[in-house]
Amino acid sequence: MPPEVAPVSVIDVHKIYGSDGTQTRALDGVSLEVQRGEMVALVGPSGCGKSTLLNLIGCIDLPTSGVVRIGGAATEAMSDDELTRLRRDRIGTVFQFFNLLPAMTAEENVALPLVLGRRSQREIAQRVQAALQAVGLREKARAFPAQLSGGQMQRVAIARAIVHEPAIVLADEPTGNLDSENGDAILQLLRTLALNGQAILMATHAPAAAAVCDRTIHMRDGRIVS
Repeated sequence: MPPEVAPVSVIDVHKIYGSDGTQTRALDGVSLEVQRGEMVALVGPSGCGKSTLLNLIGCIDLPTSGVVRIGGAATEAMSDDELTRLRRDRIGTVFQFFNLLPAMTAEENVALPLVLGRRSQREIAQRVQAALQAVGLREKARAFPAQLSGGQMQRVAIARAIVHEPAIVLADEPTGNLDSENGDAILQLLRTLALNGQAILMATHAPAAAAVCDRTIHMRDGRIVS
């Protein structure tokens, strides 16, 4: 049998922002793989390139050079429609600043990936309830983001990222707004997802969060240093 294709493969990726006169090199020759069932921590100081790398893997942006492959498919070769489908179907992203839609309730925010994927109303209702239960927020299903604390909004964002059972979960500081009890619960949830075969890549400043992962990748100045 041929070897299994890694869900995430990044090969000599560079990302440069700005024009020739004012260029910022956000990533400088980054290569890594995340395997199915693996939970990996990205650590390093602010501005080292962690969020940029997550955006490239999450198909929110494209590399200046190098290759990002999701399930073996190179993102730079895809159309906008293909990238949209890939984000919708195979990737779940927990953004650092939540990105919840303020006019929607918690359950409506969580349902978005399923609605966009044209799932049935019955499946949507069942999956949303299960995802909110997993993050301990079923009682807040009909609350709007403005009625939630920062930690509760973070947990809604996590529920939205996992509700469609994506092959890859990208998490940017997923415990940054949580107390220790809720933070530990979310880390154990992500650990369980990995045990069930999903690939988890988490950017974090928290040593306790990195300690839960299978391995830790250290970044500095747009490069992997260890």
